[in-house]
Amino acid sequence: MRYSLVYGGLSGAVAISVLVFSLAFNLPNHSHSLWFGYLVMLVALSLIFVGVKRYRDVECGGVVSFGRAFAVGLGIALVAAVIYALGWELYLAVSGKDFMAEYTASILDRMRAEGATPAAIAAKAAEMRSMAEAYRNPLFRLPMTFVEIFPVGLVVTLMSAALLRNPKLLPARS
Repeated sequence: MRYSLVYGGLSGAVAISVLVFSLAFNLPNHSHSLWFGYLVMLVALSLIFVGVKRYRDVECGGVVSFGRAFAVGLGIALVAAVIYALGWELYLAVSGKDFMAEYTASILDRMRAEGATPAAIAAKAAEMRSMAEAYRNPLFRLPMTFVEIFPVGLVVTLMSAALLRNPKLLPARS
């Protein structure tokens, strides 16, 4: 549990801090922010590997089963996703930004620049208005934000557990 809280907390805090910083200072535009966001999540969630390795080396004497490593990694991923989702909620509350309005504008601008038909743009605008309405509800937004990062954490957890079950991979120092 301690490993999940420490490494998950750090991972979630790093992910949301970098993304909020980039949004607050308008670093990436929305067309590039998807790739940037997932890259930041992947880097931050690499702490799952570090946490599982530390657990294997300190608590398990350098040997851990896939199941046990997966459980520790899953705990870290869950905590990271919760911290990330709560951090996003805090950012929206404090900044007062209308993220969906900015996101919608960037999507529609990109469609116009790519030469989309007025009918396609109008259909996308209606779809985005519906999404923005749902996004105003925190009971919709929180799980949606959680699901943004958690699958990445799950993939990192699976890879970490598969790799770290081998005690010869990065063995513990005596």
